[in-house]
Amino acid sequence: MHINLYQLSLTLIFGFAVLVFILLFYIPAPYGKFMRRGWGPSVKSGLAWMIMEFPSPFLMAYFFLTSTHKNIVHYVFILMWLAHYLYRTFIYPFMQSGRKKPYPVVVVLMAVIFNVLNGFVNGYGVFHLYSYDKSWLFSWQFIAGFVLFASGFIINKTADSKMMHLRNNNSGEYVIPRGWLFEYISSPHYFGEIVEWCGWAIMTFSLPGLAFAVFTFANLFPRAIASHKWYRQHFNDYPSGRKAVIPFII
Repeated sequence: MHINLYQLSLTLIFGFAVLVFILLFYIPAPYGKFMRRGWGPSVKSGLAWMIMEFPSPFLMAYFFLTSTHKNIVHYVFILMWLAHYLYRTFIYPFMQSGRKKPYPVVVVLMAVIFNVLNGFVNGYGVFHLYSYDKSWLFSWQFIAGFVLFASGFIINKTADSKMMHLRNNNSGEYVIPRGWLFEYISSPHYFGEIVEWCGWAIMTFSLPGLAFAVFTFANLFPRAIASHKWYRQHFNDYPSGRKAVIPFII
């Protein structure tokens, strides 16, 4: 039963990635700077983030704990996954400046569905289907993926911190971000997360990892483009040479 559900879930994630990538160029997800009426009931943003993200660390931890062939590679995988998701689930919601702003319930439900599918395929796939012996730690896939994941993690969390500090110092209002990677791209937090999960895909060298990386790009790339356009529309002095999400490219 698990293997059939696994294959179906993988197919759904890849399918959703294509659909989301197309739709988000026309309809920005209605939260944050793109929040607007007409999307039904809402909850506070901080609570929304906790609900949305929780399935990922829970399911990953479940499949790790129920695995009967764990070794140091699996411990590294779970620690890296939880480093991202425990922060995103239990720390970020209380740090963000807009934690009391409305967040549509329908968007929360869509995110929960994705995170259940994603937590399932990565947890079941990485800890129950794929085989990694201790020598995997010295493979080019693990080393390259680890470097990418760690780099993306640092970029993502640093960008979050700088954005929250900036918003808190400006009464929660949007202003032009300055300094660091913000001099090159409008959304280093999205860039970092894309790099992070591309690293995971290479590090695990798995279909679930690839599915997550593809969906992350499909979800965040259009939003980064929309955010870049939003900044340009709302700030006449927005730096003309700054790109949207990939330094020096786009």
